Amino acid sequence: MHTVDFKSPDFLKQHIKDTLAFYHPHCVDNSANGCGGFYQFFKDDGQIYDKETRHLVSSTRFVFNYAMAYLHFKEPEYLRLTHHGLAHLERVHKQKSGGYAWLLKKTNEGKVTILDDTNHCYGLAFVLLANAVALKAGISECENTISQVWNLLETHYFDAKNNAYLDEYTADFSQADTYRGQNANMHLCEALLMCFEATNQHHYLDRALLLAQTFTLKLAAKSQQFVWEHYHQDWQLDLDYNKDDPRHLFRPWGFQPGHQTEWAKLLLILNRHVELPWLVERAKTLFDDTLAIAWDNEHGGIFYGFAPDKQICDSDKYFWVQAESLAAAALLADATHDDTYWLWYEKIWQYSWQHMVDHQYGAWFRILSANNQAYSDEKSPAGKTDYHTMGACYEVLKVITLRNT
Repeated sequence: MHTVDFKSPDFLKQHIKDTLAFYHPHCVDNSANGCGGFYQFFKDDGQIYDKETRHLVSSTRFVFNYAMAYLHFKEPEYLRLTHHGLAHLERVHKQKSGGYAWLLKKTNEGKVTILDDTNHCYGLAFVLLANAVALKAGISECENTISQVWNLLETHYFDAKNNAYLDEYTADFSQADTYRGQNANMHLCEALLMCFEATNQHHYLDRALLLAQTFTLKLAAKSQQFVWEHYHQDWQLDLDYNKDDPRHLFRPWGFQPGHQTEWAKLLLILNRHVELPWLVERAKTLFDDTLAIAWDNEHGGIFYGFAPDKQICDSDKYFWVQAESLAAAALLADATHDDTYWLWYEKIWQYSWQHMVDHQYGAWFRILSANNQAYSDEKSPAGKTDYHTMGACYEVLKVITLRNT
């Protein structure tokens, strides 16, 4: 295999274009008077295997994908499709309560049936992220949506006593679930950082920093300095949640290496705006200690989960774990001036280029076994959209562009 310059801006831009080309333009559903949103289920070769189902996470991540592409490549079509995705969010997913339906299905008559109307904080985080990037792309009305979602989160989700957000509510916000988790909070941190960059309103930055302190300092101190996934209603560690189902798709048991490195990335983005020494130090520790446990020295790549005793409990290789980790490595290299992290960046990219990237049809395979074999031909079910992989390239581009100026 020929040598690839993974730090080349030209390579990163081309990889973004190649990845987006797997979805564009056949992901666009132009039905429902322009509010059809995007198709969200793709086989390896790009074939759409479910044209009816719409998941809030995919709906928002496609807006992110097109808004970011417009910001970097200035293609008018990308801006049009950002508007298209926002229309689907506001006219189809959004409910009278102010929340956004989690899962929808279009009927044969073109009507929409709500399959799951739960108001997930995780979903609202991505509504914020989508609108923040769209605002950066020049869609001014997104600022109102950002304010509305912020107020919704303040009213129902934010636990001021524990400086963290609740996870989910019923459709009418009458009852909160007792589950508490870090994942929604992590993605809210990400979204709030983008909201700050889009609006320059400091309450978004302040809250992002507060969440980072809660999860990577306060709560991590109770779990071997790693970020644990699941908590009881009082924010005490729930070490048994899904212990009998460690491969649960959305709430797996154990420590997730990808979330440790994703938090490292977010701490370093925070560090661009608030220079506090602990941000870089915690990012280093999270990354270093995680890779020491989770890197597969036999087959390459980063495992999906490890137990509190540091043994691997899920040996699969997920695309997003590799993507978030290579982004974190690049940001660490830039923040610390330690070339060890560029070596990690190259190592993770080389593994991903060899095993995760589909060089025939485009985009990344979603999940591989420990020895890098695919489980199915479903490349992109609901929730994927390759937001992680393109997002990682954008972050690395930002680092390299700043270093070269």
